[in-house]
Amino acid sequence: MEEVRNLVVVYNGGKPGAAELANEFSEHARRAGRQVKLMSEYPIATGSFHGCDACCVVGGDGTLMSVATEAAHEGTRVFGINQGKLGFLAMFNVDEACVFFDDFLAGDFRTSDRSLLECRSAGGKVAWALNDVVVSSNTSRVARLRVVADDVKLVNVYSADGIVVSTPTGSTAYNLSAGGALIHPRAPVIAVTPICPHTLSNRGLIVDENTHLSISTEPTSSTVRVVCDGTECFGGEPSGGVPVEIALAPKKLPLVLRPGYTYIELVRSKLDWQGNYLPDPPKSE
Repeated sequence: MEEVRNLVVVYNGGKPGAAELANEFSEHARRAGRQVKLMSEYPIATGSFHGCDACCVVGGDGTLMSVATEAAHEGTRVFGINQGKLGFLAMFNVDEACVFFDDFLAGDFRTSDRSLLECRSAGGKVAWALNDVVVSSNTSRVARLRVVADDVKLVNVYSADGIVVSTPTGSTAYNLSAGGALIHPRAPVIAVTPICPHTLSNRGLIVDENTHLSISTEPTSSTVRVVCDGTECFGGEPSGGVPVEIALAPKKLPLVLRPGYTYIELVRSKLDWQGNYLPDPPKSE
């Protein structure tokens, strides 16, 4: 892996101590001869990461998601330092980051290429999502959402509070809360999970990553909104942006991994799964 020469440090000013920590990492990188740009703006302006080898994010998973689209467009590697709660994406705690930072600058690290979704509105607007695209009712009424795969195959008309379309990375977020399965980040799939479906036969569906999905509303449906990674995308359009077309984005996010990282151990730790390995049974005489 090539060493990091041009670094952008993004921090969440709403997190106590984040600004101070970001300044410390920035100064350390400058003393090591790196070019450094320090940012706390949200949303990240298009082109902000141009020419940057890597991005150091100080905040939580939400802060990291806020840079994902720009980083993916520019091929900027993202090193997440967690000052939030779970830390599925920003997987380094502060102590680990301090120990690892020189190796990071030297290029001595692994990355995981994470898929993103591209969501296109009826009006032609485009948004990308690292975790998920959510089409949900904008009122207290149930939404009736028609899901079509590859323009020709009707999947279902869901009567539900909404639908979560998730990447494997996002399977631990809203998808999991809605009853969807956990998916390994390397799995080449997309998850479609109804939110509180009003028919027990409605279940989540896993499709391959080349599937193009279209989600529209039935005439009797309530109005809906489209949210990409927690931010409403197309609310300004008269129809709420639907029908929306959702497919795999053409670029991926290179996410820096903690040394010794395995997905299973991360899930066990973050979800506080219990249990120990059983000892070998005693040998019979």
